[in-house]
Amino acid sequence: MKKNPPRKALITKPAYEVGCNTVVTGRKLPSLTWINNNFVPGCDVYVEYGWIWAVPDPNPLIGEHTHDFDQIVLHIGTDPHNPEDLGAEFEMMIDGEPVTVDTTHSLYLPKKMKHGPLTWKRVDRPVIEMTITLGGGTVEAVSPGALK
Repeated sequence: MKKNPPRKALITKPAYEVGCNTVVTGRKLPSLTWINNNFVPGCDVYVEYGWIWAVPDPNPLIGEHTHDFDQIVLHIGTDPHNPEDLGAEFEMMIDGEPVTVDTTHSLYLPKKMKHGPLTWKRVDRPVIEMTITLGGGTVEAVSPGALK
């Protein structure tokens, strides 16, 4: 028989901490934190996401930065009939190289890899932006030089 996860590991109400001191239009801030060391002590994984429904202002919002931990970034389109279509386009600098993206994707950023800024070109329909930071269990650890 499959066991249910321990109650303390099931998070049903997020924290609102990434970007809580930032005023921006076109996106949900603060974003929703779903896993961190406050929710699950010793977890050392940080998961947060937010919605982008228009080209954010300011744009870019986050400059070039690095993390002391590996990070996975996802941008997820919201068209149920074509989930691979992001419904938006942006340019992101990754290790000093510009990358243009207009499809749903995941991006692995090893620790210390420079990334940013991320500049939105267009947003035709809402996009989900999610980050998963492996080893950084607090907002302070995952947001050096970025949103806090």
